Amino acid sequence: MALRKFFLGALAAVTGLFLLALAAGYFFSFQEIRQWTRPSLEVPAGREWEAAKKKNQQILKKMEALPPKGIYIVIDTGENKFYLKKGAETIRQGLVSTGSGDILEDPSGKRQWIFDTPRGRYTVKSKIHKPYWVKPDWAFIEEGEAIPKNLNDRVEVGVLGDYALGFGSGYFIHGTLYTRLLGRNVTHGCVRMGDEDLETVYKAASIGTKIFIY
Repeated sequence: MALRKFFLGALAAVTGLFLLALAAGYFFSFQEIRQWTRPSLEVPAGREWEAAKKKNQQILKKMEALPPKGIYIVIDTGENKFYLKKGAETIRQGLVSTGSGDILEDPSGKRQWIFDTPRGRYTVKSKIHKPYWVKPDWAFIEEGEAIPKNLNDRVEVGVLGDYALGFGSGYFIHGTLYTRLLGRNVTHGCVRMGDEDLETVYKAASIGTKIFIY
């Protein structure tokens, strides 16, 4: 009888330990399941994509802000200054004249010209030594003269200095007879430089040299 009670007691103890261990296992498993099934704090896929896109745009902006390699030209139309640069180094700087912003109306009412220097990124497309000016229609209208039919009547020599750098759409960096006006917004859109500055810029630049105008 005593032996039977002993075995029953031992069996009860083992059973209790087993149930306790099972309960503990269940508890920790449940905690682990809760750990993996709790609401996620991660950004949803769509938002992840937007965040990555924004980060890439920021990286691109930083890359664009880096100074270009090699020689390039910067024109500040607000201060009317130029900077000839090589990377982050400024090789030469000085005064320029840029567009006045004036508006000229054709008496016929069919045309209008705004004399402003274009802003943006450009490149040197042409280099001309001893350039001459082929006067456009607006030059004659501005002076109150009849527009000539003969091309030769439009050509003026010596008014653009010794050098000119074309950067597209008829715009040039060139010399000037009116050096006293350097530093002011007085041109019809082109960028005027003093003789020594222009010679330095002309010799340093090549076809494809970047020009930044702001």
